[in-house]
Amino acid sequence: MLKLVTFNIRCDFNQDKGNSFQYRKPLILKKIQKEKPDLICFQEVLPHVALWLKDVLDDYYVMGCGRSETLEDEQVAIAYKKNRINLISMETFWLSPKPFIPASRYEEQSTCPRVCTEALFEDLEEKKVFRLLNLHLDHQGVQARVLGLRQVLKKAEEARLFREAPVILAGDFNAEPDGQEFLEMKQQPEYVNITEGIGVTYHGFEPEDESECIDYIYIRNRKDGLRCRSLEKWEEREDGVWLSDHYPISALLEWI
Repeated sequence: MLKLVTFNIRCDFNQDKGNSFQYRKPLILKKIQKEKPDLICFQEVLPHVALWLKDVLDDYYVMGCGRSETLEDEQVAIAYKKNRINLISMETFWLSPKPFIPASRYEEQSTCPRVCTEALFEDLEEKKVFRLLNLHLDHQGVQARVLGLRQVLKKAEEARLFREAPVILAGDFNAEPDGQEFLEMKQQPEYVNITEGIGVTYHGFEPEDESECIDYIYIRNRKDGLRCRSLEKWEEREDGVWLSDHYPISALLEWI
């Protein structure tokens, strides 16, 4: 079994009062130490948060880079268990017509650059290889999300190394299940949405307000395969403090 989590950790500018990152850190660390996921796809990781993750997650390697021209700003970082997962290759690319120019964007996009962190991993326990793409699509432009998603799917399709390995696509799509963006996924029948029906994933620290389902995990199988054994949202809250403004989604995967 492989336990994978997608976790928008919320950009930290100390803007969330009692739910600012400094107050959420103990709960986040306790939950990760309890659940012991093999892989965590983080979104909205600012540089000081990345340093904290690297400092406290002793059993993991944490990789990623910021989306700005100076490689600062938010990351879509991947943490993976040192004793379970072997990194074969890793690449960061920008969601744009010029994916290897830092901070590049689509014209239809907001002012925020967007990146995808792609990694090819070996499951040391099962001796099998899989590809993981962690992404955070644009928060304003529908067309920018369509273009970004199309680019990520094309990138996975054109992989040269272990091309037939299973693909996991995870992250914050910033789109509801009935959004135009998912017409792209419907044209890719190999990709299965294992988070279908998960319900609310974004609550904004105010669950009584209108909530959204915008976080997803897809799997594409060809030669070898992975399937979802179980799925859950991390809904912990202690003394009014949440893990994040999103519910992290945890999937238990098994090889088939």
